[in-house]
Amino acid sequence: MMAAEQLRLNADERADLVAYLDGELTGDRSRAIAEKLTRSVSGRREVEALESTWGLLDLLPRPRAGEEFAERTLSQVIDAPTSEARLVGAARETIRRVLALAAIAAVVSLGAAAGYAAARWLWPDPTARLARDLTIAERLDDYQAVGGLDFLRRLDQSPLFKETPD
Repeated sequence: MMAAEQLRLNADERADLVAYLDGELTGDRSRAIAEKLTRSVSGRREVEALESTWGLLDLLPRPRAGEEFAERTLSQVIDAPTSEARLVGAARETIRRVLALAAIAAVVSLGAAAGYAAARWLWPDPTARLARDLTIAERLDDYQAVGGLDFLRRLDQSPLFKETPD
């Protein structure tokens, strides 16, 4: 068994260590890390290493933003559209799309109507011819039994069907 001084921080505790040092960790997690640090020499060394790293970072020169940075940032904020302007823009875009779809639907409908009218005008209705020749269609069986026009001509020329003057 290891001595209490040799206890190491696990991965979860190491991940929470910076938040603990910044005072951002609260509750049970904070108490658990504090207790572990009081018993662990290696944990305290990790804390010291982090603190010395932060101290060295403080010695580095701090970069300064250019003079135009503030002006450019403010102009971007001023030029940024407000939520009201974005809403109006979105409404305009939606209306534009709806009108485009309506125009497409109108063109398709007109094309279909023109095609239907052209088809009705170019191709005659077969049922109209049947209705016009209905009397012939009703007696079609009789006409087919006759066989042809030759029989009807001979019948017409026969003396049996000649009318006689009274």
